[in-house]
Amino acid sequence: MNCPRLTKAQHDGLVPWVYILRCSDDSFYVGSTWDIDARVWQHNEGIGSDYTRPRRPVTLVYGCETDSVREAYEWERRIHGWSRAKKLALIEGRIGDLPRLSRNRQPSENSDPGS
Repeated sequence: MNCPRLTKAQHDGLVPWVYILRCSDDSFYVGSTWDIDARVWQHNEGIGSDYTRPRRPVTLVYGCETDSVREAYEWERRIHGWSRAKKLALIEGRIGDLPRLSRNRQPSENSDPGS
């Protein structure tokens, strides 16, 4: 995954996005949208989703432009299934840690099952 961390200067219009919000209870919400600014505003107004409504305010902690709506939705579904640790690695830009944090990663032949 080559999506960089979001900075405001990086987005300038209506393009498909996958994004992660940090909610007031420190949980994460993963979504996709065409207009990232409008969508974050909707979440904070209580009209974004049933999940974020009681967990406001929310903060945008990760965003990535994609080439298509389909790609944004596919990334949304993929990230949604990730562990909290793996989502944090993505948010923090620790892309190299993502394979190690995969839930279905098979141990190597030389790994110690007791560790």
